[in-house]
Amino acid sequence: MNVLEARARFQELREKDGMVSPAELDQIWAALATVRPEDILGEWKGGEFRTGHPLNGMLAKADWYGKTFTSVHDVKPLICRDAAGELYSNLELGKGEASLWTVEFRGEATATMVYDGQPVLDHFKRVDDTTLMGIMNAKGTPAEGPFYYFFLERDLQAPGPSAGQGS
Repeated sequence: MNVLEARARFQELREKDGMVSPAELDQIWAALATVRPEDILGEWKGGEFRTGHPLNGMLAKADWYGKTFTSVHDVKPLICRDAAGELYSNLELGKGEASLWTVEFRGEATATMVYDGQPVLDHFKRVDDTTLMGIMNAKGTPAEGPFYYFFLERDLQAPGPSAGQGS
């Protein structure tokens, strides 16, 4: 699969109502370009691929909105909406915040979000100028998974999140 085919299939699967095969997502991932941490700074709106992973649907219950990469050392991994609809960094759910590093995953060095308070890594690759594909990896997850697959779309209109809540 070349990068153009991967982008087209990514969009199809993103819009699919139903289950998505992790094997197909892995093929897309393999065709995409890696990214540098400083290239993904900004605010991002998120979504997930339904693969049957235990986390599927859990972020929606927390009213997850996306992620904010203010700088490589200041990342808000779980931007959620409160009861009033305002965005905030959910410190309780994320067990703190995070930072961006370049980490090798599947033989490629790419931007990876490292959570401060838990052994979880979110690896990113570029779909296009405004879209990232993510794979969440955690301590104890075998090399073959299961992984949590998600996507981020650059949010050019987001109002910035308030200070953390949920403690």
